[in-house]
Amino acid sequence: MVTLTKRSEGCTITTDMSGIPCDATNTCAKAYHLLKNTFPDIGGVAIHLQKVIPPGTGLGGGSSNAATVLKGLNELYRLSLSTEKLETLASRIGADVPFFIRGGTQIGDGIGEILTPVPSPVKGVYLLILPELSISTAWAYGALKNRLESSEQRPNFAHFFYGNTPSFSIFENDFERIVIPAHPEIGTIKSRLLKAGAEFASLSGSGSTVFGIFGEEADARLAESKFQPPCRTILTTPVKL
Repeated sequence: MVTLTKRSEGCTITTDMSGIPCDATNTCAKAYHLLKNTFPDIGGVAIHLQKVIPPGTGLGGGSSNAATVLKGLNELYRLSLSTEKLETLASRIGADVPFFIRGGTQIGDGIGEILTPVPSPVKGVYLLILPELSISTAWAYGALKNRLESSEQRPNFAHFFYGNTPSFSIFENDFERIVIPAHPEIGTIKSRLLKAGAEFASLSGSGSTVFGIFGEEADARLAESKFQPPCRTILTTPVKL
């Protein structure tokens, strides 16, 4: 959760989690300075981060914080920036940041900054497993960079969302090629989710979180009980915005 408070000038960041940088490298600070450079007349801001999403888990904690700061400053200083303009600015902070301006279910093109909203989320009950493991985004992207095949055909996401025969296979995560060999426990969690009845299971982004999609809440809850402890778990269903 991000709390913004006006101040006369500059940007200060505080957080309740150790190990989180509170200097100019923080994505929230980057968001503030980006808007300050675009609108020099705006004042300062004090930002407090109550971290709920641990870093390195592939859930976009830093990116969503930055997007929240952009949206919050837009309201705080009445900048009247449209969603599209905020997304354009957000892309200058990071590839994942524009997604969190609008949220919901979207298809990302380019490096992830070209977004197309889809009418409804992928149905199911989602079980997220967060092991006590943090994976460096920079390491994951660096390790994967030379292994992607540019000739691979882009999955037909439109057919999945609008067709009559959806298949989860199109959601294959290329980062699994890198992360699972380096951290075999991630592969074990994925296998356990599938054996527990998940219709699909995958790594989330480049981080350590593994999610499974279940057709029934009872099955998801039973699977959840098998991971506690030591893993943190989250049970959720997608919301249509």
